[in-house]
This record gives sequence, C-alpha cells and structure tokens, in this order.
Amino acid sequence: MAITLNHTIIPSHDKVETAKFYSRLFGFEYIGVFGPFIVVRVNDTLCLDFSSKDSFDSHHYAFKVTEDEFDEIFQRIKDEKIQYGSAPGESENMTVNHNYGGRGVYFRDTNGHLLEMLTADYVIT
Repeated sequence: MAITLNHTIIPSHDKVETAKFYSRLFGFEYIGVFGPFIVVRVNDTLCLDFSSKDSFDSHHYAFKVTEDEFDEIFQRIKDEKIQYGSAPGESENMTVNHNYGGRGVYFRDTNGHLLEMLTADYVIT
C-alpha cells in the first residue's frame, strides 16, 4: 500500500472562517466540527483540520490541480480580489508563472499562510 497523508492541522485565527475560505476558494467539501477542529475534505485521502490559535508561524501549502481546476479557482481568486503572484517572494505581483510547462500562482489566506496552486510537478534532477 502506498503511504498517503491523511490530514494536517492548519492553525488559524478563526477556524470556521478559514475552513469556509478554503472550501469556497478551492471547492473542498466542508465537513464541520470534529473534536476541537473544523474539517474540510480535499479528496478521498486528505482532510485539512483547522484549529484556532492566537499566534502561529506562517506556513506554506501547495495544491496541484488540473488545468480546468486552475481556471476555476483562479477566477475565484480574482473575484475575491485576492492579491496573487508568480513566486513565493513575489506573491503580489499579479502574474502567473509557467514553470515546468504548467501554470502556478501564490497567494495568502486570511491568516497569512502562503498558498500555492500549480498544474505541473517540479522537475528535480
């Protein structure tokens, strides 16, 4: 059996608001309360568990999507007037990258976490 990531905990200032943001933007299934967390389902094997914290470090989360999903999510990013950019250090230059023959974009969630959406895997040699 292949090992898969089952869930990860994402700290946030408001776990409900943040879970709804990810569900709305990415189209993830909003599950709701599970113990102290608010859960969204990314796919058949992965959930994101949001917790409320007063302070935390900014994290980076990257999501690989299809070309069609990229178009749909990118339109929602623009509709919500979210600043985006082509690289981690340029997450507000309002351009999309075309690395590795695909498309990619970086933007921040409501807690300052750096999110990445890409259509092609990195080529590591």
